Amino acid sequence: MVALIDALLPQTQCTRCGYPACRPYAEAIANGSAAINQCPPGGAATISELARLLNRPAIPLNPANGVETAPMVAWIDEARCIGCARCLPPCPVDAILGASKFTHTVIADRCTGCELCIAPCPVDCIEMRFLPMGSILPPKELNRRRHELHVGRQNRRVSERQQLLDAKKAGARSSAAAC
Repeated sequence: MVALIDALLPQTQCTRCGYPACRPYAEAIANGSAAINQCPPGGAATISELARLLNRPAIPLNPANGVETAPMVAWIDEARCIGCARCLPPCPVDAILGASKFTHTVIADRCTGCELCIAPCPVDCIEMRFLPMGSILPPKELNRRRHELHVGRQNRRVSERQQLLDAKKAGARSSAAAC
């Protein structure tokens, strides 16, 4: 059931539902700990689809989670970007291109409009813009896969850092024992 629910969610990974990504929200809906009306990007259409799937009544979007809007994408004013790289880690689908001390830009056809890059920007050079007419959002399945790859990279980095720390501690213990 979780996979069926997750397939109906928009895969923006925006956290507005109160969960860290779409999959945990789907799990919470499946186990009854979350309502079906907590996804602003999915809006009324997703609520209706979830209601049909789960044989529940469709209810209005919970305003505590936000409001439904037309699809948007992040845009970086490159003239104001200082290259701090604080926008990179929160992007759940790696739609921001850049490196520390270099100007960043958004790969618009990858952006899910989650808005998670806005808050960490110290110079407020990121804004949300409506998608141009004729633009289409990336397919849900592609967004899900990009998110999985992003999380996998983050987990590998954490594991590698932990291994380095463990190796340093072991080296310090063996140096201390040799003395």
